[in-house]
Amino acid sequence: MQDKNTKKPKNAVKTPCYIIDEQQIIKNLQILRDVANRAGCKILLAQKAFSAFALYPLIGEYLDGTTASGLHEAQLSHDYMKNENSKKENPKKENHVFSVAYSDAEFAEILQICDYIIFNSFGQWERFKQQIKAHETATNSKKNYGIRINPEHSTQGGGIYDPCATGSRLGVTAKNFPFADFSGISNIENDEIGENDENGETPKITGLHFHTLCQQNSDALESTVKAFEEKFSQCFGKLKWVNFGGGHHITRPNYDTEKLISVIKNFRQKYNLAVYLEPGEAIALNAGVLVSTVLDIIENNGKIAILDTSATCHMPDVLEMPYRPEVTTAAPKGEKPHSYVFGGVTCLAGDIIGEYSFDQPLQIGDTVTFTDMAIYSMVKNNTFNGINLPSIALQRANGTLAVLREFGYQDFLGRLG
Repeated sequence: MQDKNTKKPKNAVKTPCYIIDEQQIIKNLQILRDVANRAGCKILLAQKAFSAFALYPLIGEYLDGTTASGLHEAQLSHDYMKNENSKKENPKKENHVFSVAYSDAEFAEILQICDYIIFNSFGQWERFKQQIKAHETATNSKKNYGIRINPEHSTQGGGIYDPCATGSRLGVTAKNFPFADFSGISNIENDEIGENDENGETPKITGLHFHTLCQQNSDALESTVKAFEEKFSQCFGKLKWVNFGGGHHITRPNYDTEKLISVIKNFRQKYNLAVYLEPGEAIALNAGVLVSTVLDIIENNGKIAILDTSATCHMPDVLEMPYRPEVTTAAPKGEKPHSYVFGGVTCLAGDIIGEYSFDQPLQIGDTVTFTDMAIYSMVKNNTFNGINLPSIALQRANGTLAVLREFGYQDFLGRLG
């Protein structure tokens, strides 16, 4: 008999399966669109957190485009991100890319499909500058180029998610920024962002980018912008735009959107610069679950429930961050009468998801549902041990359930050679 706390969801699917909640996505997008309108900024989807391209037409109705961390994400945006309801002749959205380092093999393709290209160092910028000029001359097109900077202002308390940690490889510090030689845009009065000057000189850097936050509120951005101004404002007059990066948890219930809007508006008015945000989690926060089935229950100093999913394969942030994902109807170990350790199905001894307790005993065949699994899980999962990837389904706003993708042996085979 099914445990009343772990009944199969409505329109049940074969597990394991990620289920994306379209209605929650829409709610998140509405919040983001309101922020963009009131602050006068542009907001991009950071695909590194959420790349479910079946929803890109929906996302394109609300956001201004995407940001990518490399060629394949940029290509995904180029192929799928557009506003199908737009009355414009070209419904495609802005395509931004940042990479710690571009390779010669990929940069020519990046130039073909991206609108904004952000470099991690001036060395990379110098390396590709002539290729950029040749491309723009041959295609009679203009791109937008930026440099990622490091404001050296940590707001996270360190760890692997802190780009401002000592010795960080991410962004140019003020000490290493060539202020004396920085020419920036050639014609400040020109309305076209990133346009070359009249003499056909090499394209200029027209924007700065920083990304320092992770799941944070707007007070962290406020203090970071202050550090950004103190260290880099001397070159703001040679720019057209800035990108405040991601990590803004805008759609969580306690986020201070009024402060965010104030910070952006004040910065725009003070420096007359366009402002971009590129949140990832905020687009799909609390908008997806991972449904799993109990395969076995074993005893070893307590009960261990073996699931048909895996922390190692299907939710790697559980081990990487680490954290304990929430499970519907469950509480922490000991709070309810029946406690279990949830273990994954791989051979890794540390494939442990967490400890949970329930009102009723779990049974083999019961389903358990992990919350907030739309972000990062799908883009970071893997097939270690040949474990199959979870299916991806969409719970549409009208209540119907559509399976978007199922995986099998060929997907495992295709990653090997």
